[in-house]
This record gives sequence, structure tokens and C-alpha cells, in this order.
Amino acid sequence: MTHEEIKTRFTDEIKLRGYEDRYIDRNEEREILQIAIQLGVNIDAARADLAEVCIAEGYVLETAILKMVREQVEAAAANDGRIDRAEFDLILTNARAAVGGKKTDRQVKTLLVQVMEDTGNNRVRRGWFTNWYASLKKELGIV
Repeated sequence: MTHEEIKTRFTDEIKLRGYEDRYIDRNEEREILQIAIQLGVNIDAARADLAEVCIAEGYVLETAILKMVREQVEAAAANDGRIDRAEFDLILTNARAAVGGKKTDRQVKTLLVQVMEDTGNNRVRRGWFTNWYASLKKELGIV
């Protein structure tokens, strides 16, 4: 298949899977990439084409959001090994903007907390009598 035929196929697959919410999660992305592999496309080229098609068609790709959030969490924790509430709120604001209203505020917060837990950057700077991170996890139902 030519490069343009692959992009056309990706566009069709994206429209089938992300029709309702215009959001391609990891499972949907995996399905689309498996189709590309079956067609004999290199995985790196398939990922690049998928990202390009998502941007062109106005779909949000979850792995791009996760990558952006992971980089920002690591940068925030790099200087002192801890993330304070202001840094968390800044990353949350950036993630909300990147998601573009496709996910609720609660879902974006959950995504951010999961990235913090997965990367091991869950040490937070807390106040004298409060632990904002523990309260947030409790509110989100993550324990």
C-alpha cells in the first residue's frame, strides 16, 4: 500500500472508532496499529501517520496526552523530587487544554494521578496539616 492509501485507511478506522467522542484511547490505537502491521507498515511509520491523521481530522490521541503529561510531571519533579499543588494545577491546566473538552475534569485528574503513580513521581509537597494529594486520590477513588 502507498503512503496515501495507509493514511486514508487510518482516517476511516479513526472515524469508526472515535465517532462519538473524537478521542482515540490506547485500546483503539492498538487496534488501528495492528491493522497497519497486518498491511506491512513499519510500526514507527504507522504511529507517525496515525498521529498526523488524528491532528488533521481533529481527534485527540491518548498516548500523545500521556506523553505530554509524563514529560511535565518529570520536569516538575526534577528540581527537588517533589510536586507541589501549584505545579500539579499547572500540569492539569495544560492537560485539560490538550484534551480539548473530550474528557471530563475528573477523568483528566485521574489520568494525571495515574501518570504520577506509574512514573514514581508521587512524592508531593504538602502543608502543615493537609495532604492535598491524598485528599485528591480519595476524592477520585484511587487508593
